[in-house]
Amino acid sequence: MAATEQNHYGTGRRKTATARVYLKPGSGRITVNDRSLDEFFGRETGRMIVRQPLEAVKLVSKFDIAVTVGGGGITGQAGAITRALIEYDETLRKPLRDAGFVTRDAREVERKKVGRRKARRGTQYSKR
Repeated sequence: MAATEQNHYGTGRRKTATARVYLKPGSGRITVNDRSLDEFFGRETGRMIVRQPLEAVKLVSKFDIAVTVGGGGITGQAGAITRALIEYDETLRKPLRDAGFVTRDAREVERKKVGRRKARRGTQYSKR
């Protein structure tokens, strides 16, 4: 799906999840990885995390939303979609923050370094 004048694209990341969101004018259909929102997110909370920010800024019926999401868990993926919305239109940040949707922090997993056991944990010291 190429981004044209009426298509908008945003990327959101949360934990290890990445969401690529394509917005185009339409009736409000949301597809995630070529499946419907209800089919992709089995739990109601996942669906709510995706729909609530759209309802807060009244964009539910204005756009057809196509999301490609990968990595992380369900809440991480849903949170990434919110962040992609902000990337699409920076003016949405204030209303979304006031409604409490951007409080899900943008922390990401730190990569493992060479010579370390984990990202920051060193090897165990041995006296002998």
